[in-house]
Amino acid sequence: MVKHRKTTVQYRHGNNNESSSSSGASESSIASRTFHLLSIWKTGVGVMCFVIAVYVGTLGYLETRVNTPLDEEKVVQESGLAVPERYWGTYRPGVYFGLKSREPRSPVFGIMWYELAAAAHKGIRHWCEQSDDLPTYGWLRHDGVNFGEQLVSDPPHDIHTSFITTPGGEYGGHWTARINITVSGKDNTPIVLIWYAALDESMGPDEHSLLWAEHGAIRGHTPSLGNFKVHLVPYSGKLIHTSYSEAHSPGLQLLKEKFYSLLKVERNPHFGRLTVLGSDDELKDKEKGINFVPIQMLLETPFVMDVVYTTEDLPTPPLKGEEYTKALEGLKKGFDDRFEQEFKLKERGYSDEDVSIAKAAMSNMIGGIGYFYGASRVQSQYTKEPVPYWRAPLYTAVPSRSFFPRGFLWDEGFHGLLIGRWSPEIMLDIAAHWMDLINVEGWIPREQILGAEALARVPKEFVVQSNAAANPPILLLQIANLVKRRPELFQQNKYRSLLDRMFPRLQAWYQWFQTTQKGEEPTSYRWRGREDDGLQLNPKTLTSGLDDYPRASHPSDIERHVDLRCWMYAAADAMATIAQALDRDTEKFEAMRDQLGDEDLLNELHWSPHTQTYADYGLHTDGVRFVRQHKKNQQEGSKIVRSVTIAPQPRLVTSAFGYVSLFPMLLKVLKPESDKLGKILEMLDKPDLLWSPYGLRSLSKMSPLYMKRNTEHDPPYWRGQVWVNVNYLALSALRHYAAERGPHAARAADLRARLRDNLVGNLLSEYKRTGYLWEQYSGEDGRGSGCKPFTGWTALLTLIMADEY
Repeated sequence: MVKHRKTTVQYRHGNNNESSSSSGASESSIASRTFHLLSIWKTGVGVMCFVIAVYVGTLGYLETRVNTPLDEEKVVQESGLAVPERYWGTYRPGVYFGLKSREPRSPVFGIMWYELAAAAHKGIRHWCEQSDDLPTYGWLRHDGVNFGEQLVSDPPHDIHTSFITTPGGEYGGHWTARINITVSGKDNTPIVLIWYAALDESMGPDEHSLLWAEHGAIRGHTPSLGNFKVHLVPYSGKLIHTSYSEAHSPGLQLLKEKFYSLLKVERNPHFGRLTVLGSDDELKDKEKGINFVPIQMLLETPFVMDVVYTTEDLPTPPLKGEEYTKALEGLKKGFDDRFEQEFKLKERGYSDEDVSIAKAAMSNMIGGIGYFYGASRVQSQYTKEPVPYWRAPLYTAVPSRSFFPRGFLWDEGFHGLLIGRWSPEIMLDIAAHWMDLINVEGWIPREQILGAEALARVPKEFVVQSNAAANPPILLLQIANLVKRRPELFQQNKYRSLLDRMFPRLQAWYQWFQTTQKGEEPTSYRWRGREDDGLQLNPKTLTSGLDDYPRASHPSDIERHVDLRCWMYAAADAMATIAQALDRDTEKFEAMRDQLGDEDLLNELHWSPHTQTYADYGLHTDGVRFVRQHKKNQQEGSKIVRSVTIAPQPRLVTSAFGYVSLFPMLLKVLKPESDKLGKILEMLDKPDLLWSPYGLRSLSKMSPLYMKRNTEHDPPYWRGQVWVNVNYLALSALRHYAAERGPHAARAADLRARLRDNLVGNLLSEYKRTGYLWEQYSGEDGRGSGCKPFTGWTALLTLIMADEY
């Protein structure tokens, strides 16, 4: 028993030992599993943190791409005083007359005026305004470098402004501006003229720049200009009274309002009650300095005054009086001689009056060049709110001094065709400034609103630029056009180096189109940015440049746009031309050009055998109309909305025959022997479609949306009116096909001659009737419409008269 017990005890003891060992192993296993799970958890957390960090980092990176400059050498390497011949100029196109230098912090100079008797209802003239409704205004001659002369008609007064620059010295040289005011009729109506100087503080106050008045003159100092003085020198006529003020303006966009606030009425022993300039109460604030000095002059007309700007470093005296008169006459004659040499309009049989209109057209294009500085507001899908682009300068022409006094990307492509004919150097300088606005993605904001003065004139909904939005790449074509026309220019080191610096930026821009505007089908392209808000009869395609031109009624990803495909053909061809001029590889550009030039591929995507036309493709119906929708709350009234009466289907948009349908011809995609070219030329000549006595209509008279409003408040825009830029492309294409051997050459030549005569005849006639070039023209009676003056692409009139494309 003892043994048994012992054995039992031993057994139990052994069991106890075994149990203890098993328990220890179990605890070890649990600890191991716990450690393992903890390790997995820590690893998971680490991975999750890493993923979050990568996501946040990537998102942050993507957020910043929209406003990160492309990391390539800047194209613009000389600016400001490094370009002395174009340092000073009329670089404020949005005012009736103003001068500034090509410096971000340049002081600005300009005029305002008002009539004593009419001030209450006509107000003070300053900015070019549609509502001023002047009979005419604009440059008569302007060479973009040395001088310009302008007529502003504001009955009963005519105000002639001119200027001459004298470059040189360390601080940019001298200039003189002449203000010559005459009156029509026998009545000598007094007029009040204001000359002013102002500092732009939109970049923040500059303690190193100063302005003040001194003995009837304006004195100032900036780091770039040193000390300067502006004398007001009456040349002829009677100056009745003068007053001035030293003031602080909140910004250049509020100069007129600030001027109003400075006016006060005082009793004068000679004139009784007289409105004069008084002191500025805001200067009592010690932190606000003088940045606005207006000098007001009460005049009897006729009156002539020279405004003379001088610096301290030039020994040569500034021009004024008879010397100025003589110099101006010499510059005018030189301009006229050079203009005839370049365009040969008299030689072509145009009258002196017609030639003067052509001069005015080109001069307003050149005189409408502005110098802007600031930052756009941009947004991408990765930014919750708009962000500022980087601050940059922009030297550019503008479409309209009254309505669009800022830079537009696709407009500038057309502007440069005329500017480059007059001055390749100015054209390339403008293109270089645009190229330096390209971001790391290869995108260029299509509308440039730089500086407080420009921003003040743009509705809020158009301020922010989306990086998904394109604009036709005609700036590429413009540069290639110059390379083809003036190959010897790019043998010079200066221009070849500039083109070489442009190339990687042009390539980035071209590649941006290829990656962001691709369609779903191979070799198809789609404009981004179309949105259906239910209020538009046909949602706009602002990015195409053709705004309300009818596309597929219901925006979708399946769309393909024939005009954009043709732009990409032309862009590839332009890149090949530029690359070849620089001895770079052209293979990929030529391959893309050849692919997009394949007519079979084009026809598969865009040709309608039924209508025998090219067309867009998308989710479309013609069964749309406006209906009035009454709101539940009767006090809120009603609104006009779109009603769809027939469901949309994927199809070609054949009902919208117009400019878009012509693009395979306009951009010379079609071969001279193409039977499709023959069909286009045949339809082009039909008066019930696009042909009119005034030019080619933008949309066929047979289209359901011909001259239809797009919303309750939006009148038709690209729905039938005649636009000069596309007519210019048509004339260029017709000349091309007329010169090529093919079955359609004779018809192309006939159409070109008749179209040119129709277009030129109407533009000249309307200018004589109205005093302006217009944004667009009626296809029914030829009358100008839209905004005026529109001396952007409508100024291509000069090239069309010269038969140069």
